[in-house]
Amino acid sequence: MKKHGCNQVDWALSRRDFLSKTGAGFGAVALSSLLAENPLRAAPAIAPLANYAAKAKSVIFLFMEGGPSHLDSFDPKEALKKHAGKPLPPSFTKGLITAMGEINSPIFPDQRKWQQYGQAGLWISDWCKHVAECADDIAVLRSCWANGIVHSNGVCQMNTGSILAGRPSLGAWVSYGLGTQNQNLPAFVVMQDSNSTVTNGPRNWGAGFMPAVYQGTRILPGNEPIANLNTPEGVSDEQQRGKLDFLNAVNRQHATARPQQSELDARIAAYELAFRMQAEAPDAVDLSKETEATKKLYGMDDSVAAPFGRMCLLSRRLVERGVRFVQLYSGAGSKWDAHSGIEKNHGDRFRETDQPVAGLLKDLKSRGLLDSTLVIWGGEFGRTPMSEKGNGRDHNPTGFTMWMAGGGVKGGQVIGTTDEFGLYAVEDRLHVHDLHATILHLLGINHENLVYSYKGRPERATMNEGEIYRKITG
Repeated sequence: MKKHGCNQVDWALSRRDFLSKTGAGFGAVALSSLLAENPLRAAPAIAPLANYAAKAKSVIFLFMEGGPSHLDSFDPKEALKKHAGKPLPPSFTKGLITAMGEINSPIFPDQRKWQQYGQAGLWISDWCKHVAECADDIAVLRSCWANGIVHSNGVCQMNTGSILAGRPSLGAWVSYGLGTQNQNLPAFVVMQDSNSTVTNGPRNWGAGFMPAVYQGTRILPGNEPIANLNTPEGVSDEQQRGKLDFLNAVNRQHATARPQQSELDARIAAYELAFRMQAEAPDAVDLSKETEATKKLYGMDDSVAAPFGRMCLLSRRLVERGVRFVQLYSGAGSKWDAHSGIEKNHGDRFRETDQPVAGLLKDLKSRGLLDSTLVIWGGEFGRTPMSEKGNGRDHNPTGFTMWMAGGGVKGGQVIGTTDEFGLYAVEDRLHVHDLHATILHLLGINHENLVYSYKGRPERATMNEGEIYRKITG
């Protein structure tokens, strides 16, 4: 190896060359984000975006991993009590496939107390009493449906549009289409409420076949949200900058001969972003600057609600600093999966999340941020009206509830319906592709024109499907 000054390096046959030529590759990127000012060599969109007037600038997706029950939260069904203990009529079960196959199990009534909230009188259960206070700000989507019947393909589809792994996540598409609003912070951030592994892991926030710079950046729970962010003691900014410049020179020279490896561009962008983040990110994640009243609003004075409350407060601090897409996972490791003991399971999960979620909505609204921030709540599917193991519910992708607030959404409304038992979406049915198309629309993106050319094929976030549900804006 010969050196020429500090920015040029000639490699003969380095270990890196040897490994790449013998088939090994370099994968995981420590930190990544869209670096809009440094265009990548990867293929651009093959059609210009036909943007609408954007309603939202940012998204906060509250993902209840495991499948929350719509029948016990936002979609009450009198028929469950009326027909409790009886099997569903054969007309409902013909052709039905459930995850556990307990199709002929008896109908299982909910145990909730329901009440109407807001000017529109939205029916919401006592498990969601804090979110219910925000009824006039949320649009309840009761007619969602999906294709994934188990967690792996359900979570995959809700995140990427496909039940099969390998496609970019919705957050990656948003980063690709809109770029970042703050060059010193990631465009796409992911947080989860524990160290358990989310179903499918990092693929949920990956970039798939797009350049790796568009994937999500994980922020960790605890006192060091971003690993290795702080500059080591005794190292000045000038020294750090000098190391980074030399490293980038080496990496760029290596990458020039390998234009097909987008991970190299992502690594270079990640080092640059990490350097800039050392100045701004510590302030962004420093909750000590928040008042005690604000922390209490998010439930941080309650040991049960505090972990998710902290994540919700962090998400507000991130979007107000220009982070484009924030995704929070509640129940990492499918803890919302209530095949048995739904009363305890969901009781615990709503206890952890209800006040933090309501606090987020109230805080965004009081700061004038709700109009520009689209908040989404839901999981990969809902639960069945039949019982499982006597006191639980199976997976139900054929009809379930999500809700949206802010970002141009007209609150205080219910959209769509399920049948009398809550098994199938029957009116204004909204597939995952429709939901994604609508989210992109609210961000000002025409999903049909958001195109990435992959191996000569035009790829879209909604897989060439999906319709915008325009009624959601009122």
